[in-house]
Amino acid sequence: MSKFITNDLKTAREIIQKALRLKQYALLEPDAKELIGVFGIPTTRHVVASSVEEAIRASGSIGYPVVLKIISPDISHKTDVGGVRVGIKDEEGVRVAYEEIMRNVKNRVPDARINGILVEEMAAPSTEVIVGGLRDPQFGPAVMFGLGGIFVEIYKDVSFRIAPLEEYEALDMIHEIKGAKVLNGYRNTEALDIATLAQTILKVSNIMVSIEEMKEIDLNPVLVYPKGVKAVDARIILNRL
Repeated sequence: MSKFITNDLKTAREIIQKALRLKQYALLEPDAKELIGVFGIPTTRHVVASSVEEAIRASGSIGYPVVLKIISPDISHKTDVGGVRVGIKDEEGVRVAYEEIMRNVKNRVPDARINGILVEEMAAPSTEVIVGGLRDPQFGPAVMFGLGGIFVEIYKDVSFRIAPLEEYEALDMIHEIKGAKVLNGYRNTEALDIATLAQTILKVSNIMVSIEEMKEIDLNPVLVYPKGVKAVDARIILNRL
């Protein structure tokens, strides 16, 4: 199991305890991304905005294009309620998207608590994978890997291991799925950064082992590049201890 810095683990536990005090068993996206960042998993640059003006300033700081997402403890599937806008290229686009999201949410989920809008960079497209973890009642913490996006739903091409993992086990998880050839370079495409992807799997293993309150973690998609990876979305579910 990889080593972990005590101060960083303290920060992660503070995030967890804050959510549990509020009886929020599904972390809000900015909190989930902060937690995986503590464990060294790269994610999209993001800022929480509570007004159109803040969203415009955040977008300028991050750099266009950007993505806007609703932040609410009462909304788990943001796209289903019109709570996401992507590919926003300028200030006017931010203004329009912000107002559209707020209007959609108020119309479709009128009682939803709104904690703001997440403004984040729009990551460059690449191959999508999913890295996840769960706490099985019988076997304890486990880690899952597969191709991400729609492929995980259609093909069910995934691999599992019981945590904690060693590096060779993470590499085995990557190579044993049927879609592994996509990562290795296929039809003149460049090979992707499997070494860093394996480290990401190890870090999810570390999260599952280090935080007993962790019930599920779902990083989908994780974009894998020829150099580096980036978790675009993070979903974390906590146990009701």
